Amino acid sequence: MLMSIKPKFGFDILRGVKRVELRGFVAPIESGDLVILYLSSPVKALCGEFTVGRVVYGLDGIRRIVEEYEEVSGSGVGCEDWLYVAGRRRPMGIEVLNPVEYPFRFTLDDLRREIPGFKPPLSYRVVRSWEPLYKLLVKIRGLAGVL
Repeated sequence: MLMSIKPKFGFDILRGVKRVELRGFVAPIESGDLVILYLSSPVKALCGEFTVGRVVYGLDGIRRIVEEYEEVSGSGVGCEDWLYVAGRRRPMGIEVLNPVEYPFRFTLDDLRREIPGFKPPLSYRVVRSWEPLYKLLVKIRGLAGVL
């Protein structure tokens, strides 16, 4: 899955500060899935990835998972996150496991050189194995040393 995220939150995830990502809704996503992060403007680049841990739905589920992390070393979830999901019909929390910041940034210009007309997702995009984007992501992960 390719997920767009604001740089502030993306870097917090990649550096292990933010351990729960809150979303209005993302489907389908399951424990064990790989999420590659595209950091939006002003960064505009693929910068890293993480493995999905638990996925919880609804504000009660999100509160439970956030409270578990708060008791240990922090979830990285703040007021801005809660405001983002507060009015959503089916908010979800995604546990972040094994975050990896790539040793380089693969920019939007780089992506468009490889895949003309590429547009980053507004929120997320499931990437299928037959797509040119999938092959490119495998190549980028290899260059980053995570394969």
